[in-house]
Amino acid sequence: MNYIQIRRISTLLDSPIKSPHPPVFRTIRNPNPIPHRTLQQPIGQDLDYINIAHSHLIHSDFTKLQTLLPKFNSFIVKHILLKVQDNYSISLKFFKWVQFHNPNLLTLESNSMILHTLTKYRKFVSAENVLKKIISEFDINVGMHSKLFDAVLYSYRMCESTPRVFDAMFKMYAQMKKFRNATDTFCRMKEYGFVPTVESCNLYMSSLLSFNRSDIMLWFYKEMLKSRIKVNVFTHNMLINGFCQLGKLENALQVFDEMKDMGFTPLVSSYNTLIAAYVNKGLMTTAMNLKVTMEKNGVNPDVITYNTLINGFCKDGLLQDAYKVFNEMKRANVAPNTVTYNTLISGLCKVGKIEKANQFFEEMLRNGVKTDILTYNALLMGLCNEGKTRRAAYLVQELDKKKLVPNASTFAALIRGQCARKNPERGFQLYKSMVKSGCRPNESTVKMLMSSFLMNDDYDGAYCFFKEMLERPVGPDSVILSELCSGFSQVWKDRLVLNVSKEVDDGRLVLERFEKIKSIISRSNVEGQGIDQNE
Repeated sequence: MNYIQIRRISTLLDSPIKSPHPPVFRTIRNPNPIPHRTLQQPIGQDLDYINIAHSHLIHSDFTKLQTLLPKFNSFIVKHILLKVQDNYSISLKFFKWVQFHNPNLLTLESNSMILHTLTKYRKFVSAENVLKKIISEFDINVGMHSKLFDAVLYSYRMCESTPRVFDAMFKMYAQMKKFRNATDTFCRMKEYGFVPTVESCNLYMSSLLSFNRSDIMLWFYKEMLKSRIKVNVFTHNMLINGFCQLGKLENALQVFDEMKDMGFTPLVSSYNTLIAAYVNKGLMTTAMNLKVTMEKNGVNPDVITYNTLINGFCKDGLLQDAYKVFNEMKRANVAPNTVTYNTLISGLCKVGKIEKANQFFEEMLRNGVKTDILTYNALLMGLCNEGKTRRAAYLVQELDKKKLVPNASTFAALIRGQCARKNPERGFQLYKSMVKSGCRPNESTVKMLMSSFLMNDDYDGAYCFFKEMLERPVGPDSVILSELCSGFSQVWKDRLVLNVSKEVDDGRLVLERFEKIKSIISRSNVEGQGIDQNE
């Protein structure tokens, strides 16, 4: 990437990015010299124990080594690790042996020694396991990541290490979503002239994106350019993704258009990110045109491409267009997956085309595509919207057979079905089962059930439902209370106040909640009088 291309990207990143706490990166022109700390030389019995232990390790005689264990201390362990560091296999076996028999003998310094050995010999998986254990065990200790960095830094020259040891630390913090520690490690690495690999940087950027922290991700990308880290196509994919997350589609397009000038060929994931951004903005024609462009450029759409487009058309109610994309997908020999069928089934059920949705469901089963709870929830919602509760009950039995656990959406669909059949009492029983199973009803479900009681003039049922809600930690909100009061006659409102007052006297309801209920009832009375006067 030449200077002009770097400046183009930097210009995009110069626009203000709203972040409450943007990271502070320090640019180090003249790196600090790597400190050198030596370990005191062993003498006397300590030296004898180290030499004997080394001999046992060379011959893999851990039975004899076991007899020496009571004589070991952390000083001896460190010297043994230094003595066997040229053989990573023996080093790791000894380290794990001590870890199992007496982990108290292992200090941060001895942990750093095994990290140097493993990374020097490119045994990164083993190094990551050691790092993960250190970070997990000392996580509660504030500033431990700084102490770990120091331990690795001061033993760096003593162990004749490589920069990959610091890269491994940075990568592990990124994997564990410890963003502040990763940022601090990156800054401290730069102070001593070290920079992480582009693969580790990409992992850090990906982790930030997964937490919707595109603001920090873009700041970090600027630091990669300043640190002369050679970026790759995956880095730019995440840059495009970050701009899309922030709603800066024009910037994302500019990066995409300039990828070829930088020597990068956009991948299918590059196109998918932009197609998803167009779909989210409702620009389906533009999204389809981009799919055509990717095909012309020799990049074949994958299942994510097709699923994104099908989802966009279904959201807009353009089911015929969704079918066309689905059929095109099959002609291209891209196998539809669970997401594909779920999207189509859900889109059809929302517009009442339950029979067509069922055809897709049967095709899904014939083709051996795995169904999940979302598949059944979509079908249940379609059936229950039409009051077809018997067929819905049959589907619920299928859930048990497939060992799928009903969730809040499952119960909401079933409650809706009972309300559609003017059977709020049965809906109330489902509501109680829902709460008992640990699912939390949303406001829409609660309001629907309350409205169903009132529309069917079942005021006793409405009050029982209201009373059950009072037993919940949060209780009914003002919207539900207003719905209840607007449906009650004055006689029922008076009865409601008396019953709720009794709940307070019996200690089952706090006074604040009672005052809130009275206030809403009074307001509904005033509003009702106002309506009468206008009439």
